[in-house]
Amino acid sequence: MTVQDPAQKELLVAHYDEFRRVARGVLNGDAQKLQIQPTDLAHAAAIKIFDLNRINLQGKTHFLSLSARIMRQILMDELRRLRAAKRQAPPVTTQWPGGGDGPLDLEELDAALTKLEQIDPERARLVEQRFFAGLTVEEIAAIEGTSESTVKRQWRAARAWLISELER
Repeated sequence: MTVQDPAQKELLVAHYDEFRRVARGVLNGDAQKLQIQPTDLAHAAAIKIFDLNRINLQGKTHFLSLSARIMRQILMDELRRLRAAKRQAPPVTTQWPGGGDGPLDLEELDAALTKLEQIDPERARLVEQRFFAGLTVEEIAAIEGTSESTVKRQWRAARAWLISELER
């Protein structure tokens, strides 16, 4: 991987440990069945980010937000590959950020999140930021230029919608 932009290289170096922590968090639960290690996921996401030369990364939070979307795409590609290789592959589950509410089927979560993107793109982005990038309410409020209470309210609403959708 070659990173031409010094600012992008600085972002990767400065936040790589956090990037790997996010990958470990995403791969908790049964996601280990995907046969991808957190370091591999972090590397694959970093390569994809820096292959997008047209993207102008604007700091840590933008970097982590973009990495969340890319990690989600990589995980879903890996899950599809696993399902294609094993016709009867068991479901792969992960956990909600902060635990609670039991395990989540990764494929069902992706489908619900895709549906939420069509209904409410802002809340879908919030879920990606919390779930896949591991951003805090404070960090999301800073990215979005809104108050922490607004982010908390939107997170509760998005989470409630996802739980309802996943119970169907």
